[in-house]
Amino acid sequence: MLPLNEHLLNQVLPIAYQAGDHLKRFYQQHIDVQIKQDNTPVTEADLFVSQFLIEKLTALFPQIPVLSEENCDIPFEERKTWKEYWLIDPLDGTQQFINRTDQFSVLITLVRNNKPVLSVIHAPILSLTYYAMEDFGAFKKQGGQVKKLAKNTIDVNCTSCSPTLRIAVGATMSQQKVRSILPKDFPCEFVVMGSSSLKSGLVAEGMVDCYVRLGQTGEWDTAGADVLLGETNGKIFDPQFAPLTYNQRETLINPDFVMVADKSINWKFIFRFN
Repeated sequence: MLPLNEHLLNQVLPIAYQAGDHLKRFYQQHIDVQIKQDNTPVTEADLFVSQFLIEKLTALFPQIPVLSEENCDIPFEERKTWKEYWLIDPLDGTQQFINRTDQFSVLITLVRNNKPVLSVIHAPILSLTYYAMEDFGAFKKQGGQVKKLAKNTIDVNCTSCSPTLRIAVGATMSQQKVRSILPKDFPCEFVVMGSSSLKSGLVAEGMVDCYVRLGQTGEWDTAGADVLLGETNGKIFDPQFAPLTYNQRETLINPDFVMVADKSINWKFIFRFN
C-alpha cells in the first residue's frame, strides 16, 4: 500500500498539472468529437490525456492498476481483486470543453479497499485545483494561493425550511427535476456550474449547500469529491441515503446522488426521493 503522505501528494499534483497543460493545448485548436455507446461525447483530448495519465502513474507506481473513464472495460472478476488502484477522469466536463465554458477538469483519485483516500481535481483554464487526502485535510489552490478548507456547518432549520438552500446543478433545465424531490414551496436557489467535480468543489468550500445529480455519472466523477467532502464535514449519498460504492459492482455507473456540505443536517427531511 502507498503511504498517504505529502510526498505522495507532491508526486501526483505535477501529473495533474501536466495533464491540464495538455488539455489547454487541445482547447486552443479544433478537435473532433465522437459519440460513445452511452450517448456521451468523447474527444481526442479525452483519449490523449487518458493515455498520458495511465503512462505517468504506471511509471511512478508500476504495481498499482489504473482505471480510466476512457479505459474501463476491465472485467469485474479482475478488478474486484484490486486492493488499491488509481481512478481517473482525463476530462471531467467533456461537454463543457466542447462548449468552451472553461468549466472542466482533470481528476485523479487513489482508491484503497473500495474507499477513495486521495484526490486531485485540477481545472486548468480556471487555474483552480482542489486536493485532499484522508486525515490530512482538503485544500484549494487558485493562482499561487493555497488555502485549507474549513469544516462546513450550515444554518438550515429543517422545520421552518429557512434560510434558502443553495443547490448546485449542471444545467438550468435540471432545476425542475430537482424541485420534484423537495417539499412543496421549499425555498431554494440554484447555482449552475459545469463539471461534476467543480460542483463538488463549491460544496466543499461552502459556496453552495448541496449538489444534486439526477442522471448518469461514473464512479470516476465522484471519487475525488468523496475525499474532498470527507475532509470538510460533507457527504455523498444515494436515494436510499447510503454512501456511493467504488469497484463493488459489475457496473461503474453511479445511482442518482446528493453531495452535501454538512452531513450533520437531517437531509432525509429535505430530500424526498420516493
